[in-house]
Amino acid sequence: YGRQTFLLTNITGAVCAESFLKGHPPQIPDVLENGQIQDRTRYKTICQTYKNQRRFFTLYDTANKIPVFSAYIFKGSKTGRPRNLVWMTEPNNDKKSQASDNDYKNNSGYDRGHLYPSSYGYSREDKNSTFTLTNIVPQARTFNQRSWSNMEQCVKRFMEKHCIDNNNQIKGFLVTGAEPGNKLLNEKINIPLKMWSAFCCYNSTKKKWFASAHWGDNVADTNDRCLNTNTLDKLYSKFSKGTTAFKLFPEELCPSDVSRFVS
Repeated sequence: YGRQTFLLTNITGAVCAESFLKGHPPQIPDVLENGQIQDRTRYKTICQTYKNQRRFFTLYDTANKIPVFSAYIFKGSKTGRPRNLVWMTEPNNDKKSQASDNDYKNNSGYDRGHLYPSSYGYSREDKNSTFTLTNIVPQARTFNQRSWSNMEQCVKRFMEKHCIDNNNQIKGFLVTGAEPGNKLLNEKINIPLKMWSAFCCYNSTKKKWFASAHWGDNVADTNDRCLNTNTLDKLYSKFSKGTTAFKLFPEELCPSDVSRFVS
């Protein structure tokens, strides 16, 4: 698979910094704060590289054996979903520190839930690159296939229409992650309590930055559950801990108090 890893110290000059808006990494309490990984033995950085091209970034939790988040850029998407792919693993990480395909078998109602969704891939190779187990969490099957999928498609349609940069190209920055839970899949893989996702992009016509956020409990959908569209402020408040703020994008660019999500 040929991926590369790097430390987030001095992220501006790091490989894969292009996955973040203006090179600014997220801040995740107790995990990644002020560009510093709090436990470098546990949390591994992966510049997800496929066919010798960098595709997206993942911060991986080797204790829980799921990603903390994946950061990626939406540039438009070709239709279709890869078929008959073999799920990939990270060659630079110890096999004992990451999930294997067998761990997701006999999964009792859980899908391999993408953080960077295959449907967002610009090219066939981009789509293929998302099929790595370092980009996957155990996601309740109906949650993955219903309300979460509906949210992904709504955000996708918005970005295709409104995220048009000064070069007249589609461009949206996204970060998607999971909050670890206290249950394990097959006694090995952490099953997240919640999943969250946010995007930010510039609209060259209106000369404004747009942003919104979504999250939901990782449980089976009932009664056609719909995920509410929220502001970044609400997302940040939801996942901040004590005096440590949860943040995904530079505040000077992305509107944190207004949800810009219209058809």
